[in-house]
Amino acid sequence: MAHNKIPPRWLNCPRRGQPVAGRFLPLKTMLGPRYDSQVAEENRFHPSMLSNYLKSLKVKMGLLVDLTNTSRFYDRNDIEKEGIKYIKLQCKGHGECPTTENTETFIRLCERFNERNPPELIGVHCTHGFNRTGFLICAFLVEKMDWSIEAAVATFAQARPPGIYKGDYLKELFRRYGDIEEAPPPPLLPDWCFEDDEDEDEDEDGKKESEPGSSASFGKRRKERLKLGAIFLEGVTVKGVTQVTTQPKLGEVQQKCHQFCGWEGSGFPGAQPVSMDKQNIKLLEQKPYKVSWKADGTRYMMLIDGTNEVFMIDRDNSVFHVSNLEFPFRKDLRIHLSNTLLDGLLEGNFAKEVSHEMDGLIFQPTGKYKPGRCDDILKWKPPSLNSVDFRLKITRMGGEGLLPQNVGLLYVGGYERPFAQIKVTKELKQYDNKIIECKFENNSWVFMRQRTDKSFPNAYNTAMAVCNSISNPVTKEMLFEFIDRCAAASQGQKRKHHLDPDTELMPPPPPKRPRPLT
Repeated sequence: MAHNKIPPRWLNCPRRGQPVAGRFLPLKTMLGPRYDSQVAEENRFHPSMLSNYLKSLKVKMGLLVDLTNTSRFYDRNDIEKEGIKYIKLQCKGHGECPTTENTETFIRLCERFNERNPPELIGVHCTHGFNRTGFLICAFLVEKMDWSIEAAVATFAQARPPGIYKGDYLKELFRRYGDIEEAPPPPLLPDWCFEDDEDEDEDEDGKKESEPGSSASFGKRRKERLKLGAIFLEGVTVKGVTQVTTQPKLGEVQQKCHQFCGWEGSGFPGAQPVSMDKQNIKLLEQKPYKVSWKADGTRYMMLIDGTNEVFMIDRDNSVFHVSNLEFPFRKDLRIHLSNTLLDGLLEGNFAKEVSHEMDGLIFQPTGKYKPGRCDDILKWKPPSLNSVDFRLKITRMGGEGLLPQNVGLLYVGGYERPFAQIKVTKELKQYDNKIIECKFENNSWVFMRQRTDKSFPNAYNTAMAVCNSISNPVTKEMLFEFIDRCAAASQGQKRKHHLDPDTELMPPPPPKRPRPLT
């Protein structure tokens, strides 16, 4: 992580919880004024704000225990000048529970402080103030106040909802202080945990990390988000399709998809193309490519894993069981296909029509499938159709001598400030806080449609790549000219590959015919 960047998922994380057992106040880390350029005023959490909060409660904090692995977030002098003793107790986090030594040190220093200053609170924070913080506070309640581990975990969750949300931490607490078989399942992750679906997180020392969940047998990964009430094919009723929401089946399907793709992150593992521009178009002459029409449909992966084991996985990583699809083995119809994963687009009227709308081309290199963002897979669209998926937030803004008016702020993932603005119309108001697709036209962003199949906006890097392709477009004529030049250069040296048997161009799909209303 760059030393001038706020921690991932910090911005909308609640600043603090309520006092626990009259002794502890759980917090997220404060950020000093050096980060103000990245944090809107309403989201800031300076050390001075902690002092003001304590004064409003008419309580005194005598000790602050910092569990993070860095000293860059704020100046400890801002804490100590308020008469609060500051102690740094580094706990690694990021998949590792506080060690026995960490726990013993924390309990010893808190017990000593309580003996000398019984009425004063002890503030405790890690980066977000939930897992490491909750683990150590619960350990103290059990070891020094004779609480049951069940009561300690439940009380912390009530004071700092949703409480400890990493399953590994809960299991370790119950292993140390109870019965590991009675450890509760981790709660659903709060919304602030999900800022973006494409960017990786980084830890406090600048290393890439993936936050683990309750079952991390395939590498260290973030806990998968469960989106209840996910809709399969928006606006279309499909019989025999139900969302999978229970474990272990949900995790088994998600993990199998990740393993087949070689994906060690979290979320939807499908390959993500990048916009073609005047630089990366040169890849087309460096390796063999397949080209296909960019269909306009809903992206799904389909896992075929035996009889009545067919699942669809959407871009939110929601899993749907499809009970009325069968895939018999071609050479023996008594055997059902298994261990097969497909990636594609589903068009709502596939039962009636096989043609589909297209709004561009996808150039994919031959060879092994690559999950996540892939700089080798190129997406070409006519300049008029290049678009970005934003999160729209409609805000009332005004100023001295100005009438207040609604402003549509457009946000992308991994960038805390508004990326752009859009004119608010009567139609647009219904999409507040929704994901919308916009194109750039006449020097301004124009609404195209709501992306009901996505819960997250494009990442900052993706949005910038699209903007680059808009400002420096590869036109249809330029694309054709480049391909013709490549083809001419390759004549006489038969560029035939065993992975590329096609010898004829695939014709475009026929245009859709309007269906009569019934």
